[in-house]
Amino acid sequence: MALLILTISILGPEQLARYKDHAVLNQIVIEEADGSSEGYRYTLNSNEKLFLLSECLNHQVLPESELSAMTKAMSADMDYESLIGSYSFIINRQGPSGKEITSEEIYEVCNREIEILKERGIVPDGVKGITPSSYDAVLYSAIDVLEPQNNMSVWKVSLSTSHQNTDKANRLIDAYIDAVSGRMYEFYVRTEKIWTEMEPEKMMDEWSDYMGLSGREEYESVNPLLETTPNYMKYRFPGIEGRSTVVTIGFYDGINELFIKITS
Repeated sequence: MALLILTISILGPEQLARYKDHAVLNQIVIEEADGSSEGYRYTLNSNEKLFLLSECLNHQVLPESELSAMTKAMSADMDYESLIGSYSFIINRQGPSGKEITSEEIYEVCNREIEILKERGIVPDGVKGITPSSYDAVLYSAIDVLEPQNNMSVWKVSLSTSHQNTDKANRLIDAYIDAVSGRMYEFYVRTEKIWTEMEPEKMMDEWSDYMGLSGREEYESVNPLLETTPNYMKYRFPGIEGRSTVVTIGFYDGINELFIKITS
């Protein structure tokens, strides 16, 4: 009896393990995973993306020598405590991801958005579509360096400067386009219409709805002398962490250029 018990205690667990292995080996078993431990991926809303892009555009740094950049970085006069954020607006050399508009699609998307803006009365009807032969499109990444989860990709579409004496009448000059939704954040267009023929407040109503923005309020410029045209209206939208984005709709006389630009 003692020998039997000893044999079972030695060989029993091994045989039981083999039996269980045969029950699961070469079998496909599907189980629903618990997602509670997955990391949270934050997605910027429309107001936050508008603010991020405005900060990045306003903090663009022109190319400079490494020595000059290093000298500035080592400056003893720099007040680091006053820095709220550091923003980067750089060319995306890796190209679009699977969710972003490709270089082949951006021209068609831009034309689609121009037509939508015309239908909404934001862009005058006479503005022409764009073609790859006349326009340049560059993909950029806008990143909050201190909070890198706050990032977005935008296409900058510009009338090509490689052709001299290009006719700019009734044409898109520049635009910043969301690389995912295709929406135009900022644009400059030449038109035959003049400022007195436009309804800027109604146009801003339509643009705000088109962009999916909320919380708009009128904004009085602190220093109106900084504006390069008397034809403008300013509005403010809530952004990130209590800060806001200023959106200006305006018109340059002489060249008949309508614009919507964003600043922070």
